[in-house]
Amino acid sequence: INAEYMGYLFKGYTRMDYNTIGQEFLKVYYGKFDTNRAELGMLYGPNSMLTFEGEPFQGTEKIIEKLTSFNKVSHKVVSVDIQPSDNGSVLCFVCGDLWIDDSANGLKYSEAFHIVPNPLGGYYCLNDIFRLNLSCLLYTSDAADDTPCVDLGGRRTIKKKNIKQ
Repeated sequence: INAEYMGYLFKGYTRMDYNTIGQEFLKVYYGKFDTNRAELGMLYGPNSMLTFEGEPFQGTEKIIEKLTSFNKVSHKVVSVDIQPSDNGSVLCFVCGDLWIDDSANGLKYSEAFHIVPNPLGGYYCLNDIFRLNLSCLLYTSDAADDTPCVDLGGRRTIKKKNIKQ
């Protein structure tokens, strides 16, 4: 087992405190992602997997190689859902906005993390799934000028006309 990965970050948290584990993990993850992505290696283990836009990357080295291949990125987390899972693990689902380089317009994204207990103590990210929400942009931009005709997903709705007989 690779002793360099994440265990020391969360040794003080109990398995029952899943919300704190998830919140602290996300704070560290996005803080390091936006400032020094090379340090994200401590959050993954040798058996971790990242699926980025449908493309899988297995193991810390390949994950960090992918994550450091981007230009400047900054995140704004908009919503977080955290659940406890089997054997003391934690699931985190994040929706937010990200900016590439210094672009004025952010992109919507979703990311899911499966955080598991480290055999050496603490926790690490076993699974990470990332997707840009590009389909939402298509719906939203198409319907933005017609607010009463947009459902919660940003899709244009069809109004039925009342036909008098």
